[in-house]
Amino acid sequence: MVSGDYMVFSGTANLPLAEKVANYLGRPLNKIDIRHFPDGETFCQIDETVRGRDVFVIQSGSPRPNDAYMELFIMIDALRRGSAERITAVLPYYGYARQDRKDQPRVPITARLIANLIESAGASRVLTMDLHANQIQGFFDIPLDHLHAEPVILKYIRDQQFSRPIVVAPDTGGAKTAYGYSRKLGTGLAIVAKQRTGDSTVDAFSVVGDVKDCNVIMIDDMTATGGTLSAAAKLCREHGAKSVHAFVSHFPLTAKGEERLMTETQLDELVVTDSIPLRPGFDPSKLPFKLTQLSVAPLIGEAIKRIHSDASVNDLFNHE
Repeated sequence: MVSGDYMVFSGTANLPLAEKVANYLGRPLNKIDIRHFPDGETFCQIDETVRGRDVFVIQSGSPRPNDAYMELFIMIDALRRGSAERITAVLPYYGYARQDRKDQPRVPITARLIANLIESAGASRVLTMDLHANQIQGFFDIPLDHLHAEPVILKYIRDQQFSRPIVVAPDTGGAKTAYGYSRKLGTGLAIVAKQRTGDSTVDAFSVVGDVKDCNVIMIDDMTATGGTLSAAAKLCREHGAKSVHAFVSHFPLTAKGEERLMTETQLDELVVTDSIPLRPGFDPSKLPFKLTQLSVAPLIGEAIKRIHSDASVNDLFNHE
């Protein structure tokens, strides 16, 4: 355990979530001055002494991931040069996580590049949530604590008391996660097989499992364009599903995704977390279905307290 108390700073990417985390911890956010010069350069000054302190920096990798990450690197560098004893980068959403492998010639592995840059800036450890691919943890040579929104989502699902529920993975990549949810909820499991035809287009073509007359609980880690969820929801409806409720940890909604959600998606409800702020100008009340946002601030706040005191973070998920 680092001696003394800890400090919590926030970048500008998701200040509302950072403030909720601070409220859970029972303290205000520590003071930091972040400004932008007319040419777009970012300036940062820490307004409190951090020498010898255990410091946590909250910054989501969206929206505007390039700006968000550059701001994070500059904050970490300022804290390091201010002689902070330990700096934990808290990324509720790890941007660029989908670029985690070299699946075409001459393309980068940007998720690994981001890990390298976070370490080079001076971070001592990383706290993040629901990585798009678990192998990203291996991109870091510093400790990484990987949170899951599962406890928050499970509580909401149980409170709804769905009749004849079934957990559905909207693609084969999410089958393992969906299976975990089905075990904890005591439900059946179905999987939608899909074929992606473009960056924002998906053709779903079969359902493995019986969803007829069931209330579908669809689990995914993120949705940006709504393509996967829309195709899977449509297919579940065609196979007789009574209702479709989608649950995603991250909601980096694009303009195309907003349009699709408004016009094409056959969902009854979409449940997201506040790991990313809602898209500016996006009005959930105009959607043809219910949008619910759950907060992961208590989860992140509890993890911060446990990291500072050298307690187990994994115990957050070993019991409910």
